[in-house]
Amino acid sequence: MPKSYSLRFYLTAATAARAGDEMSGPALLLAGLAVTGSTADASALLAGITVSAAVGGPLLGALLDRARRPGRLLAGALALYAAGLMVILAGLGRLPMACTLPLAVLTGLLGPALSGGWTAQLPCVAGDSRLPRANALDAMTFAVASLAGPALAGGVAVLLGAPSAVAVSAALITAAVPAAWRLPARGAPDRDARPAPVTGALAAGFRVVLRRPPLARATFTSVASCAAQGMLAACVPLLGAQWLGAAGRGVLLFSGAALSALAANAVLARRPLAVAPDTVVRAGALVQAVALALAATGLPVALVVAVLLLGIGEGPQLTALFAVRHREAPEHLRGQVFTTGASLKITAFALGVAVAGPLAAWSLPGTLTLAAGTAAGGMPALGRTFDGRPRRRVG
Repeated sequence: MPKSYSLRFYLTAATAARAGDEMSGPALLLAGLAVTGSTADASALLAGITVSAAVGGPLLGALLDRARRPGRLLAGALALYAAGLMVILAGLGRLPMACTLPLAVLTGLLGPALSGGWTAQLPCVAGDSRLPRANALDAMTFAVASLAGPALAGGVAVLLGAPSAVAVSAALITAAVPAAWRLPARGAPDRDARPAPVTGALAAGFRVVLRRPPLARATFTSVASCAAQGMLAACVPLLGAQWLGAAGRGVLLFSGAALSALAANAVLARRPLAVAPDTVVRAGALVQAVALALAATGLPVALVVAVLLLGIGEGPQLTALFAVRHREAPEHLRGQVFTTGASLKITAFALGVAVAGPLAAWSLPGTLTLAAGTAAGGMPALGRTFDGRPRRRVG
């Protein structure tokens, strides 16, 4: 690790970028609604910038893995993402939605740079000896961002207007560009080694995710957990209206879960668990399933406990997921493994929202029960791999 690049520098920049990312979704939603007056157009804008991550993540990861200075490529992706937000904002109300929506889709292709793209570079910053603690601290940046982003979006929108909230989110992402640019370079490649074509690298990255059972299981479990979290997100306005007195207060549930996740990861950063990260990933899914089942009971006290449990399950699960990816991903495919995983999780969250939206209006407890089942269903059988063969017991 270069002496000029510290873990603190990395974490500060990652927090700023991820807070801007978490802020951009609600800010675009509010700006779209304020400018167009259409809930459908505003929702389409948010969906467009979210769902395209499934395509952009693997490609971005493959390019990061091939780059001698991945930080330069990451910095460019961050700058383009921030610029895309500003172009979308400039087009709102001036261009037809048929033109603005494709801009959102194109911008969303770069979304995984703010999550998996950053974390894939962590071993170059922290080194193997400090990686467990660095994983916990990196996961904390997600909790801080998910807590601060929506709150900033709402506060800026109230004080300065919804378009200003989009501009502030773009500014936060831009602030992380210098730190990304300065990320350490990789070691010099073998002179005789020829880089594989990008299409071949994409196929190789997917094969790693699918054919390494621990990585496949952790990916599957985390994607199912994200789908369940998306279902909860669709229920949040109704939960706020029924149990907190106003639909807008449902956002407090996310804040409570983020605080709980932050506290859990702070403990892990100081005292790492003496269990395999694979176990923590599965246990996190189980804790989230229990939390969602408690929320489905309709009792106010159970809802408070559910929110706290949700963060306790989600925070350590993310830290453990990073540990599994770093352990299982080959060095030359690490960026793709991280960005592919981020893409799958973002898409699963969006699908969870889409599925649960109509169901929540019909039955809120039923939708939360379905979310609990989705989280629990993400825990594959402990003794078998995805190809059906019994897993060898080691040690």
